[in-house]
Amino acid sequence: MSLKIRLSRAGSKKRPYYHVVVADVRSPRDGRFIEVVGSWNPLLPKDGERIKLNDERVKYWLGNGALPTDRVARFLDQSGISKRSPRNNPVKAQPGKKAAERLALIKKAQEEAAAAAAEVVTPAEGEAQS
Repeated sequence: MSLKIRLSRAGSKKRPYYHVVVADVRSPRDGRFIEVVGSWNPLLPKDGERIKLNDERVKYWLGNGALPTDRVARFLDQSGISKRSPRNNPVKAQPGKKAAERLALIKKAQEEAAAAAAEVVTPAEGEAQS
């Protein structure tokens, strides 16, 4: 049985509150879980107690093979329970396929306009010298 340490949403509409739970990977987000090991209230200020974790239980489940999700891994890194390696995605900043095509068309149009302007300026200068 594969285990995940993940968030389970609670709270009302537009007032989110999350439980940090240990669950089987096959169960739905807000469905069946094995144990609640903490909570996260994103509405509280960042310098307050937004995240509450039961460190002993989290370490126990990590030792038994439970894998944290990305968001929970950030929480565990902040609390010093486990280390999260920083991510690097240099492709993310590059434009998509359609945007790259638009940029290429704009660049081509600018080059053609500059070439046309250079042709117009060159014959006029030649006539003025004669």
